Amino acid sequence: MEINNNNRATRILNLIARLENMLLVGFLSGMIGLAILQIILRNVFQSGYTDGDSMLRILVLWVGMFGAVVATRERKHIAIDVLTRYISERARTIVGLIVDIFVFVICAILTGYAVRMVMIDYADGGTAFSQVPIWMMELILPFAFGVITLRYCMFIVLRIGKLINGTRP
Repeated sequence: MEINNNNRATRILNLIARLENMLLVGFLSGMIGLAILQIILRNVFQSGYTDGDSMLRILVLWVGMFGAVVATRERKHIAIDVLTRYISERARTIVGLIVDIFVFVICAILTGYAVRMVMIDYADGGTAFSQVPIWMMELILPFAFGVITLRYCMFIVLRIGKLINGTRP
């Protein structure tokens, strides 16, 4: 999502968006590459990378969470808007504000629980694969939910501004 303003905040947001896109593409490419490697190793050489399946499961989690972060940035996440088509613009903004507050609260709670889960697994000391700690693989959860929480905080501020000023966010 490129914004045409040249102010510093816009440039920072565009840089963050590019970084998120690059990470998402990188993790997805790595996941596809590892899956292809596993298929070739198993079918051609009757072997395989022992930790490959575990790595693929973790990469699916990371790709899914980065995808959720990007979808939130673009406001392209799942939405049910059957009723909002038939109400006024102001009512639509109020409904959107209520939904944004609800999502903000849920994601803030999920962020807290994800941090607690990572801390518990850090203390436990278990490994995911190849001596890589489980807690490191779970870091995507508090990160992604935290970013989504911050984004919804900004969406709430924009909607309140729209209600007060009567302008489009």
